[in-house]
Amino acid sequence: MPAPIDTVLVKLAARCNLACSYCYFFFGEDQTWRKQPKAISDSTVAALASNLADLRQRQAKNFAVVLHGGEPLLLGAKRLGGIFQTLRGALKRDTPISLQTNGALINVEILDLCSEYEVSISVSIDGPQSINDKNRLTAAGRSLFEKTVSGIASLRNHPDSNFLFAGTLTVVDPASDPGEIYSFLKGIGSPSTDFLFKDGNHDRLPQGKKDFRSTEYGTWLTRLWDLYVRDPAPIPIRILDDTAKLILGSKGRKEGLGDDAYGIVIIDTDGSIAKNDTLKSSYDGADRFETRWNVNDNPIADILAHPEYLDYVTSQRPTAPECQKCAFRSVCGGGMPLYRYSGQRGYDNPSIYCEDHKLVIRKITSAILALSPFDEIH
Repeated sequence: MPAPIDTVLVKLAARCNLACSYCYFFFGEDQTWRKQPKAISDSTVAALASNLADLRQRQAKNFAVVLHGGEPLLLGAKRLGGIFQTLRGALKRDTPISLQTNGALINVEILDLCSEYEVSISVSIDGPQSINDKNRLTAAGRSLFEKTVSGIASLRNHPDSNFLFAGTLTVVDPASDPGEIYSFLKGIGSPSTDFLFKDGNHDRLPQGKKDFRSTEYGTWLTRLWDLYVRDPAPIPIRILDDTAKLILGSKGRKEGLGDDAYGIVIIDTDGSIAKNDTLKSSYDGADRFETRWNVNDNPIADILAHPEYLDYVTSQRPTAPECQKCAFRSVCGGGMPLYRYSGQRGYDNPSIYCEDHKLVIRKITSAILALSPFDEIH
């Protein structure tokens, strides 16, 4: 199979109980969500489950299933339990299923179902309330911070917490104090964490970034690195760990770092199959295949050798001349495709975060070179 699937991200809901200001899904250039069913139907879940079982048989490499939204917990415990049962009926326990949530609707019933069907949970939270609530409020301007923290506490205190709590996901605010955020995440018991840069491109700069040459986000991450390596009891930080591993010649684990390409497909609430939906921030329809595939009609495995899918996977690798000759490419991989876009040149640009990546790579490389043979890195 020419380009195997690594991740199937399933949109259980096309609505959310938050209206995060930086959300590409609801506030990006693409507004397809308005035309999508609010929630995935049972018949589409059944078709998807059959489809995934077929893919697992026909593909030697295993894949991960990520349940996403909008906010997937809006479906409630009863519907989620039915979805988990259907998916686990088709997939053995060695195929990981995870759920990404803002945490405000977590309850014991949902946690027990996740435990029963082996569905791990990652929670999105941006730090203490003063930082989190700058961008993560409801459409009416209300805070769900206390409910999110309460949901995390329930997750952490569940008897199966060691499996269930996969970690946290935080969007970087370059004006914030990385030490305050890192201490907060450790304080709420996050077992690991990852950090994302805000969406943006050459036509629409990310929030908090002055221009292509500025390094607000890279500077923030280098400050976090300094705290991280001095911490005697750190929690893993994926973006920093992966960067260090790539510098040392190991493999990356996700799109946007390293030279490997990843087979990522999105299943929308109507069953349609799409490219990585972060591309929605580029232009209307950027995440759509020209061929309108749908799990209700088309086996996912059948599209993997299709030229359109292969072109999509290949497009993860940078094409800009500056990237082709760059010494940092094997580590940064050109960054996420969405960060390379401009109306004039499409994706044939360096990432808008190019200088940020270089700053972080130089910082971590210097730290590695300064280690004695007997030192350790996290």
